[in-house]
Amino acid sequence: MSNRFIDLAAPGLAALKPYVPGKPLSELERELGIRDSIKLASNENPLGPSPAVMRAIEAELGNLTRYPDGGAYALRSALAKRHGVEPAGITVGNGSNDVLDMIARAFLWSGRESLFSQYAFAVYPISSMAVGATTVVAPAKDYGHDLQALRDRVSDRTGVVWIANPNNPTGTLLTEAALREFVASLPSSVMCVVDEAYFEYVQHGDYPDTSRWLGEFDNLIVTRTFSKAYGLAALRVGYGVSHPDVADLLNRVRQPFNVDSLAQAAALAALNDVDYLQRSVEVNQRGLRQLVEGVERLGLDYIPSHGNFLTIDTGREAAPLDRALLQQGVITRPIANYGLPNHLRVTVGVEAENARFLDALGRVL
Repeated sequence: MSNRFIDLAAPGLAALKPYVPGKPLSELERELGIRDSIKLASNENPLGPSPAVMRAIEAELGNLTRYPDGGAYALRSALAKRHGVEPAGITVGNGSNDVLDMIARAFLWSGRESLFSQYAFAVYPISSMAVGATTVVAPAKDYGHDLQALRDRVSDRTGVVWIANPNNPTGTLLTEAALREFVASLPSSVMCVVDEAYFEYVQHGDYPDTSRWLGEFDNLIVTRTFSKAYGLAALRVGYGVSHPDVADLLNRVRQPFNVDSLAQAAALAALNDVDYLQRSVEVNQRGLRQLVEGVERLGLDYIPSHGNFLTIDTGREAAPLDRALLQQGVITRPIANYGLPNHLRVTVGVEAENARFLDALGRVL
């Protein structure tokens, strides 16, 4: 559809396509006239919020007429303690996407290059193009990051290199030695973002906590979120960990009061709820095995995942299968927009949801 105001907009917007979120349950049920649908499209935690989080939110409700703590003092202090850094190195965001967008606004502009992998998270090109930067895409290797291909494309115009570990939407993982060598190889003038949105789910023994490297690499920014394993997707709270001077620049472009009071209180409670986090990880591991075994029984291939989702090669165009699944009340995510037209990305649900998806997939195949 043409837009008669496009000539008035910033140059990067002409080629920019907006992020398309997963279809809400209420919208699907209203469109198709069905009930009891399940959503396995947005990599959300299937357990519901923890009781500790609910209590923290309830205790904060009486302060809704007040602006939140704009500096998120308590949350930043807790996160700094968790990561062994100074609070000045913590930047909070309205979800980690907000922090990714701050990074683009601080370190990219027209004439600068934004470098990421094929099949990378959609927010990297969106935020980069919105500020007029040129996007450079390195070809993937086995659906994941090819670090040599990325390194070969670093130039004197490169402002930011983006790496998701594990990667969304493919679930692939980079090991400690390989990623450390890559970060060490980058010029100090290039910001390296390691997006660890799925950090808590990873069970691989050689998976790095890159926030521990901040003392070695001043140009490293690590982002995390409370939307996944901590179960706070609706409240939108995430953060970045970096050198304090980097965080200072991010905070200069951060919107005032970008993390609301309920989100700050909930994140603090979630951070200390060890039992809920452990249960989330255990349910995810069992569910991931259930999905893999079911997909194998159906004779389909898949990309081994280290997140809370599985990306399935359907062996044909996935969009018609997705529409057929919708008719059965099962919402998944076809990912043709990532250059994978034959793949469905499916969030790990609870056991009954996973079983329902596998049953429905078997029928539509």
